[in-house]
Amino acid sequence: MPRSVRYVLFALALVPAVLQAQQAPPGCRAPEHRQFDFWVGDWEVTDSAGRVVYGTNNVTLEESGCVVHEHWTGSRGGTGQSFNYWDAARKVWQQDWVASGGTNLHLTGGMQEGAMVLEADTPAPNGGMAHHKAMWIPQADGRVRQYWRQTTDGGKSWTVVFDGYYRKK
Repeated sequence: MPRSVRYVLFALALVPAVLQAQQAPPGCRAPEHRQFDFWVGDWEVTDSAGRVVYGTNNVTLEESGCVVHEHWTGSRGGTGQSFNYWDAARKVWQQDWVASGGTNLHLTGGMQEGAMVLEADTPAPNGGMAHHKAMWIPQADGRVRQYWRQTTDGGKSWTVVFDGYYRKK
C-alpha cells in the first residue's frame, strides 16, 4: 500500500477520537444535580414585605451544570461568592462560601421537604461551637426565601442570622 494512502487511512482512523475530544463534557445531568436550580437567577434580596433591600445576588449555573455559583453584593458594600455542588460520591450538597471580609463557611446537606437545607458547625466567638442551618425555600410567587439560623446551645435557642427573599429583577 502506498505511503500516502496509509497516511490518509491513519488520519481517518483518528477522526472519531478527535471529534470525541472536542465534544462538551457530559456535565451533571442526574436529577440530584438539578435540585438547586430554583435559585439560579438575577435577584434583588429584600425583607418579607419586599421593602428593605439587603443586596443583589446573581446566581449562575456553570461548569456544564455542575456548579450553582452565587455572586452576592450587599447593600452596605460587602461581597461574597459561593460554589454549590452535588457531591455524588458522598451523596450530599456542599456549599463553599467566601466573603470579601475574609469569612468563609463550608456547609453540607440536601433537599428536605422541598427546601435546600445546608448546615455547618463552626467555632463560636465565646469559645464553644455554633451550629448553622441555612434553608433556601422556593415560594409560590416565584421568590426564594433564604432563612439562616444558628445555635450555640445545642438547639435549645436559635438566633436568626439572615432572613431574606430573593425577587427576580
